[in-house]
Amino acid sequence: MEKIHVYFMPGLAASPTIFERIQLPNDQFEIHLLEWFVPKEKQTLGDYAKKMAEQVRHKNIILVGVSFGGILVQEMKQFLNLKKVIIISSVKSNKEFPRRMKIAKTTKAYKLIPVALFENIENLAKYAFGDYIKQRVKLYEKFLSVRDKKYLTWAIESVILWERTEIDDEIIHIHGLEDEVFPVKYIKEFIPVKGGTHIMILNKYKWLNENLPKIMLEN
Repeated sequence: MEKIHVYFMPGLAASPTIFERIQLPNDQFEIHLLEWFVPKEKQTLGDYAKKMAEQVRHKNIILVGVSFGGILVQEMKQFLNLKKVIIISSVKSNKEFPRRMKIAKTTKAYKLIPVALFENIENLAKYAFGDYIKQRVKLYEKFLSVRDKKYLTWAIESVILWERTEIDDEIIHIHGLEDEVFPVKYIKEFIPVKGGTHIMILNKYKWLNENLPKIMLEN
């Protein structure tokens, strides 16, 4: 049987290393990791998606996106020959955004987010109190690789201003029941993961490794 090529897109500012614990059967799947690049001046999400799609070298692939990466792969769909699109810890339209994100759009509060903080995340560690926060900072240091201010400003704005209002029925959506960024009360039609938070790609990898192959092979 010919292997299925699976392309993974990480979340906002995240490195492809977030997929280091994901394992698919070698005889059935071949994994490819996509990486964020710094957008051009005033580049739209659609144009960015088209450029990212050019990095896909195979046909009839499965595209998997996490969080903002889940939004991007939905925009990439129109430019590619795809078998499936799977999103994890993400949303299928702006109607699934929590209220705070809708308010941020209306008030333009997203423009006030201090993206410079992300650029110097190592400095944040000095001010972290408690083991839990220090642990989080270590995670961020390892997995948040894109610190470019231009990228961060573009990415935050692209999420908040995402225009999709209609849900694509072909999208397969896997979502944690404890997701704090995109609470499930706003999400429709998804495969639930008990105890899954927004970073379940890291801490629910056993569930994903067990279930992703079945989901990918379903007709």
